[in-house]
Amino acid sequence: MRKALVITSGLLLAVFALQFVFAAVGAFHKPAGGDGSYRLHSITGMAVIPVLCLLTILFAALAKAPGRIIGLAALPLGLVVLQVLLAALANGLTDASGDSTPVSLTIGGLHAVNGIVAVHVVVALLRAARKLDAPAVDLVPAS
Repeated sequence: MRKALVITSGLLLAVFALQFVFAAVGAFHKPAGGDGSYRLHSITGMAVIPVLCLLTILFAALAKAPGRIIGLAALPLGLVVLQVLLAALANGLTDASGDSTPVSLTIGGLHAVNGIVAVHVVVALLRAARKLDAPAVDLVPAS
């Protein structure tokens, strides 16, 4: 189970990194607008990442990881929920014509910052999972 934890943590990191690529695809897609340019970003964030988060939490528990690691495994799921709320709030705070406002842009910026925080949490999780999976080193010399 510890290997599975390392693998799902690594996959989670890779998918989070892809999220930034998918966001850039949406941002630089021409013409901009409601043409589905953020579709990959949305599907990955609303389906793929939550499933990987749940699997990672499950494998951390099955590996009998310490509470800190289980907490690190659960934290990205909470940050994904926050991501969805930030995106909805940013979209909801546009003006009557649907144009961005300073407040909606600020909330949108927090969406990006939260994504960066999530990546750092997953990096810490992957490091902890690798350390948990590493073979124990015998520091006492054999006689």
